[in-house]
Amino acid sequence: MESDDRTIIRAVLGGATERFEELVVKYQPRLFAMARRYARREDEVEDIVQEIFLKSYSKLRSYREEAPFEHWIMRLATYTCYDFLRKHKRNREMTITDLSNPEMDWLDRVGGKEETHVDQSAAKMLVDRLMEGLSPDARLVITLLEIEEKSIKEISVLTGWSLPLVKVRAFRARQQMRKMLTRISPNTYL
Repeated sequence: MESDDRTIIRAVLGGATERFEELVVKYQPRLFAMARRYARREDEVEDIVQEIFLKSYSKLRSYREEAPFEHWIMRLATYTCYDFLRKHKRNREMTITDLSNPEMDWLDRVGGKEETHVDQSAAKMLVDRLMEGLSPDARLVITLLEIEEKSIKEISVLTGWSLPLVKVRAFRARQQMRKMLTRISPNTYL
């Protein structure tokens, strides 16, 4: 399958630019899934994916066939999502009044250690809100580490950060989330 990508890339670079659409069709679902982890509005997600494909097309000559094309485009996607986070500076303070009723109910059940069924959608909404409150670096590292389940080494390769820097940023991101949760519901989590 990777040889198919290389064949397509060689054709595109050779002048058959219409073949780039084959790469778009192949990688579009994965890139949309990734972009949705960084942006909430669908128009933002579409903009991110479009930017990834524009960058990949314009930088296609820089692709060296040493690694699979998928790794190359996913690294480019990681940088593009990170740039999106930095541009939008989504790290506003969150207060208890920002939470919806389902989120508050979920916090009360979990915080009170009640033995009830946990509403997963409320938990997801709360995690999304906490993620929005993180700095771009923190949000990127938590998304890669906890949501995409990448290893520290993989994150280092994707971001270009050293292994110790990835570990420090992950530690600080978790602390930042813990601090936000403590502000929302004191004496519940720690």
